[in-house]
Amino acid sequence: MKKYNVAILGATGAVGQEFLNLIEERSFPFANLKMLASKRSAGKKIQFMGKEYTVEETTEDSFKDVEIALFAGGAASKQFAPAAVKAGAVVIDNSSAFRMDPEVPLVVPEVNPQAIARHKGIIANPNCSTIIMMMALKPLYDLSKIKRIVVSTYQAVSGGGKEAMAELEQQVEDIVAGREPQANILPGAKFPKHYQIAFNLIPQIDVFYDNLYTKEEMKMVNETKKILEDDSLRITATTVRVPVYRSHAESVNVEFEDEVSVEAARKAIDAFPGAVVSDNPAEQIYPMPLFTSGKNDVEVGRIRKDESIEHGLNFWVCGDQIRKGAALNALQIAEYMIKNDMI
Repeated sequence: MKKYNVAILGATGAVGQEFLNLIEERSFPFANLKMLASKRSAGKKIQFMGKEYTVEETTEDSFKDVEIALFAGGAASKQFAPAAVKAGAVVIDNSSAFRMDPEVPLVVPEVNPQAIARHKGIIANPNCSTIIMMMALKPLYDLSKIKRIVVSTYQAVSGGGKEAMAELEQQVEDIVAGREPQANILPGAKFPKHYQIAFNLIPQIDVFYDNLYTKEEMKMVNETKKILEDDSLRITATTVRVPVYRSHAESVNVEFEDEVSVEAARKAIDAFPGAVVSDNPAEQIYPMPLFTSGKNDVEVGRIRKDESIEHGLNFWVCGDQIRKGAALNALQIAEYMIKNDMI
């Protein structure tokens, strides 16, 4: 099998580290591996598959001879993706920079792999919450066209970065010890106000728009329409940060054009690659972040009729947002391209 020169931009972050875990787990065919990060992280040593790598500062000259550039996300994408493409690399990007660009495919490989062929050097990974929802939504959409989606998310603090995880841990320790907890990170480090996340929920992820939805909520609305290539879809979202370390959960309500039974939904989801039905109310079996963290598959349960409308279903979905919601999805895009001689 041919092997490829790979660069990981953001190698020291959570998604970058997950790229490394998955490259080893999945025996991804790399020849040379370049670890890239900010100036602050340059010089760090990373042990990987028996070899020591030195993290390099990302510059516009970092992508010489690179064939696949995996971008872990962040502001660096906008700055360096064009340089990587110019050097001959295919960029698979986890940031939001290019997702709604009409020239850039927005891809979940199990859902719309056909879009990959339209790329012009950059392929965008959807938002983590969008990916997790799509893994349950697409098999249902194939049963009957969906008219409307109402989704509420319960998003782990790791989506806010290592600092958010550390703050949750410290706040729990402080509360248990009888100390006053401090809040400096959530809902966002750059925001004027911060709230305790321990033993709390924060109904704000990212900034508010003029329509009073957050940026995270509108990502789910707009990205879902683009992935399914269906602008007629009506979608409303509420995204909430919860005191869980890893793995997002979502409550989803869908209205179909035609009748879809609970059994048909279960069968379709369970047959869909990357989705697993975990749904046995009699035995109290349903998806939870505790059981989906560190796993590749998205789990779906609590599938039931919506008795308030004619053709509706409710379901509950959980998935590891660092794996399927980020690094795994991007790596699967690269694997699809390799398998289909697209690189």
